[in-house]
This record gives sequence, structure tokens and C-alpha cells, in this order.
Amino acid sequence: MTKAGRLTTHVLDTALGKPAEGLTIDLFWLEGEERQRITTVKTNADGRVDRPLVEGVGFMAGTYELLFHAGDYLRRTGVDLPDPAFLNLIPLRFGIADPSTHYHVPLLLSPYGYSTYRGS
Repeated sequence: MTKAGRLTTHVLDTALGKPAEGLTIDLFWLEGEERQRITTVKTNADGRVDRPLVEGVGFMAGTYELLFHAGDYLRRTGVDLPDPAFLNLIPLRFGIADPSTHYHVPLLLSPYGYSTYRGS
């Protein structure tokens, strides 16, 4: 039996030291420079989304992009951002080699920096 893989994410606001609630995230499938939107979600009170971004037969090997709407979120938290904001939209492009496994791609966010990694 083949194990169904999935893609998940979460966002932590490292400046406030808490999950980033209400942050909008778009997920795209990429072929070359062409992007096809798969879904748009918002993070919950735990900084996570309520379901995998993509899973099962819809989760294929290839290149994906997560687009985090950081500027909108940061403004809602009351951060005084310059215009334009240093970080507004954060695109993360990554490859999925084995879609039968779990890929977790979190974002650690502050107004002037971010980091990511492949989590579990």
C-alpha cells in the first residue's frame, strides 16, 4: 500500500513570540515560470492551517511556491512598517521529490527577516 503524502505549513511571529494568526498563504504549482494556484488559506490561532495544503493523489513531484502575505499580517499586528514594507510578499519555492511523504515548510517571520526549513 502506498502512503499518501501531504504538504503542511505554519507561521511563527518571532518578533511577538507567538503564532501568526490570520496570515494569508497562496500555494502554487510551477511549470517553468508558469504558476497555477492550488489553494489560498489563512492561518488559525496556532499559526497553522486547518488541513494539509495538498495531499494524496493531488500531491505530485515537482516545484511548488508558497506565497506568504506577510505585509498585510504585520500591519494588522500594529507594526509600524515603512512604505513600501521591507517584507510584503514572501515567496518560497521548493521541490517535492517524493510525494508519498510528509513535507512541512514553516516560516519564522519578523518585520525585517524570515527563515524557513523542511520540518516534520
